[in-house]
Amino acid sequence: MQLGLIGLGRMGSGMTERLLQGGHQVMVFDRSPEAVNLLAARGATGTSSLEDLGQKLKAPRIVWMMIPAGAPVDDTIQRLQDTVSPGDVIIDGGNSNYKDSIRRAEDLRTKQIEFLDVGVSGGIWGLKVGFNLMVGGNPAVFKQVEPIFKTLAPPEGYAYAGQAGAGHYAKMVHNGIEYSMLQAYAEGFEILRASSFGFDLAQLARLWNHGSVIRSWLLELAQAAFERDPDLTKIRGWVEDSGEGRWTLEEAIDHAVPAPALALSLFMRYRSRQDDSFSAKVLAALRNEFGGHPVKTE
Repeated sequence: MQLGLIGLGRMGSGMTERLLQGGHQVMVFDRSPEAVNLLAARGATGTSSLEDLGQKLKAPRIVWMMIPAGAPVDDTIQRLQDTVSPGDVIIDGGNSNYKDSIRRAEDLRTKQIEFLDVGVSGGIWGLKVGFNLMVGGNPAVFKQVEPIFKTLAPPEGYAYAGQAGAGHYAKMVHNGIEYSMLQAYAEGFEILRASSFGFDLAQLARLWNHGSVIRSWLLELAQAAFERDPDLTKIRGWVEDSGEGRWTLEEAIDHAVPAPALALSLFMRYRSRQDDSFSAKVLAALRNEFGGHPVKTE
């Protein structure tokens, strides 16, 4: 199939290469001409603007965005409306809020433009092993675009999740689960490192990946990280969050679903960004005030 792909970062570039390997014709655009030229050298058709992309695609056009959530998506959709036509398909594969996806689908429907929201998981390994895809929107449009999903995903690695917004909702909860899993591994390895046994963390991660009930791809990645740098000396313990964990927790609150593991894992990410915790200072000061417990001074 022919499609346009906007956004050639780590995910977008890997998806483009996998599509090219699958025999699809891919028109690419990115704000970085270097990123466009790199993929053009590998078989994609480079374009110089969104308008150029729209002109080079044949109707019905399929345009897939892999760009940051929020205003960039709205701005891109607005600009695309000058080049797309009724019956064309716009796909958002970024980590957008599902409520935004519902709004965008409804707005585009009034212009007879189709919209699919696709939660994409797989990271930088997607090119090699395939991307996991959760698709929301019109089921007929899903079927129309399915050859693209089949190429991008591993066997049984894509599915129609439901009406508009369902794809990004599923990806939101997927990432919320990921937060908790990552925190559990992180705490476990810190306890091991703090013990007096001098554990080889890479060895334990490797061991647990063979028959253990906690074996997983994430644990395989932990093993690889410890093999490269046993004490992780080259990494600062500063952890970003891209929004999905917050949104998942908000949904849990809205539906009165207890999600303590997710809540604490999200708050630990906030803690990781503090050079020093003011709340910990307050705690230390209070212990000193009421009990005379010693404090450490700077």
